[in-house]
Amino acid sequence: MTGRSAADIIVEGRVQGVGYRDFAQRRAQRLGLAGYVSNLKDGRVRARAEGPRALIEEFVRELEKGPPLSQVAHVTVQWMPPTDQFADFGIRYTEFEP
Repeated sequence: MTGRSAADIIVEGRVQGVGYRDFAQRRAQRLGLAGYVSNLKDGRVRARAEGPRALIEEFVRELEKGPPLSQVAHVTVQWMPPTDQFADFGIRYTEFEP
């Protein structure tokens, strides 16, 4: 797969306190994506993913399902150019944004 892309992904629903960030990290690492996932203070989860667009699209489909205890209500994807600033895919525990 050629051509790198990036996406800022916002997941709404019951997605905090249910292992969602761990789920997202495992899926992204399996797909070879770079970026991060973090909780937002309003109860949503934000993921930033960089890699081939087709793999990011597959990642988004996985995020729409979520782990067993989650209840995903809505996923928003904003496509953007990659920054190439991420070496791997991690969990950010301290990033809270409005």
